[in-house]
Amino acid sequence: MPAGQANRKSAMSEPALASFLYATVLSHPSLGRSLAFHLANKLCSSTLLSTLLYDLFLQSFSSSPTLISAVVADLLAARHRDPACANLSHCLLNYKGFLAIQAHRVSHLLWGQNRRPLALALQSRIADVFAVDIHPAARVGKGVLLDHATGVVVGETAVIGNNVSILHHVTLGGTGKAVGDRHPKIGDGVLIGAGATILGNIRIGEGAKIGAGSVVLIDVPPRTTAVGSPARLIGGKDKHFTHDDLPSESMDHTSFIQEWSDYII
Repeated sequence: MPAGQANRKSAMSEPALASFLYATVLSHPSLGRSLAFHLANKLCSSTLLSTLLYDLFLQSFSSSPTLISAVVADLLAARHRDPACANLSHCLLNYKGFLAIQAHRVSHLLWGQNRRPLALALQSRIADVFAVDIHPAARVGKGVLLDHATGVVVGETAVIGNNVSILHHVTLGGTGKAVGDRHPKIGDGVLIGAGATILGNIRIGEGAKIGAGSVVLIDVPPRTTAVGSPARLIGGKDKHFTHDDLPSESMDHTSFIQEWSDYII
């Protein structure tokens, strides 16, 4: 069912939501305008007015077609990977992980335009409202799912590739006071389980899987699984087991049933 029809059906079946759905979705001629309005009302404060934020978001979405294509990819990622996502409108209106990423995309755009005080102010509001703290300089690909999202922290020089799935309470952080390039680089198609901590300027290869609660301090090869604290490769360093699927798409959080190696990565 198209999003517009779904929202009209919801408004008719639940009158308490009718004015909200009309003001947020049905009255807007485009996805960019609807999202700009919704984010502005979510992130506004007594000193950061919704009208100012609406103009800021709308200008950003209107001037950068790549932002809107990323929005669409993120919507589809949530719809396809999360069985709890009833429809695209549900994600657009209610998924704080999705909303946090879209607001981050605008703060990243501002950072690149050297409007850094505003970018940092927006980061602070995103953290306050959505409990997701992503530095404006961090680079995030498209088709990214922050599932549940609470407690996600992404450092300044971190890079997240395309089609990545990240669960709640994940940290992509540094290892101390080092300056420069100091945060993880996450390849395309990676799945990071809940509570995982990945620290330092390390690389998580394409299609890798990081188990829930793992602490990763060293590179993880593509298409492999790392679990534990400190994390271990399933099968060990020299004979680690690889997989053909993209775990970010399958959302399979189980590990392969193989004998663990004593090697610690």
